[in-house]
Amino acid sequence: MNAPNPHVLDPTKKPGSIVGFGTMTTFIIAALFVIALIMIEFSPLKMIQVPGQVAEVLSFFWPVDMAYGWDNVLPAIIESIQIAWIGTIIAAILSLPLALLGARTLFPRIARIVKFISATARAFPEILLAIYFVPIVGLGPFAGALAIGISSVGMLTKLGAEVVESIDFGTVEAVEATGGSRIMALRYAVVPQVLPEIIAHWLFRFELNIRASAVLGVVGAGGVGGVLLNTLRYRHFEKAAAVLILTIIVVLLIDMISGEIRRKIIKG
Repeated sequence: MNAPNPHVLDPTKKPGSIVGFGTMTTFIIAALFVIALIMIEFSPLKMIQVPGQVAEVLSFFWPVDMAYGWDNVLPAIIESIQIAWIGTIIAAILSLPLALLGARTLFPRIARIVKFISATARAFPEILLAIYFVPIVGLGPFAGALAIGISSVGMLTKLGAEVVESIDFGTVEAVEATGGSRIMALRYAVVPQVLPEIIAHWLFRFELNIRASAVLGVVGAGGVGGVLLNTLRYRHFEKAAAVLILTIIVVLLIDMISGEIRRKIIKG
């Protein structure tokens, strides 16, 4: 029996119904967009004034006090990187077994529970978790690392489970056909296939966590965010400019290095 050609339209479907659905969807999206603009008090006049106001605010940050940046900002940036690194390691350790359990093709019953846990973890932003952890473990970078680690578990579990579900299960069936247990199949058939791509996801999450760690200092969870908050609080804009410039430079460098490593891992 010949397989149906996917490029041939189904004669049972009326073209008018497809066009009507698309038109209705477009109308709903446009209506929701307009309602959102009204709710946020959007004004064309405000948009026209934005470029001039941005230029005026940026003038406050000049000249940049780079001497303050080298002496005070770099240690805080290093602390932010350490927070992001520890948080990523925590998330990687927890998410790998959860990703395996969350694959519907391997554990269809357990996967529902794991996916619910993953979705719940993703629902909490890092800064909200940091607010909860600061009273528990105290002010400082440890609270930030815990917040980033728990928040990252949800996303890494979701991405890892999707990687596991997309692999070729021929090797898994071969291991089990020779008398191997499901644990042995995971160890010798699944993990070797998915680990390179999962590690690439870990590195990408590390890049995102560096950005997140830069904000957690605002709530006392360590990192460069606290330094930036203090400079803005006392209206030391030239010092705040140094914080922003050095943070952006470091983040860009880490992004480039991490991106190159990820490409080499995926290519094998």
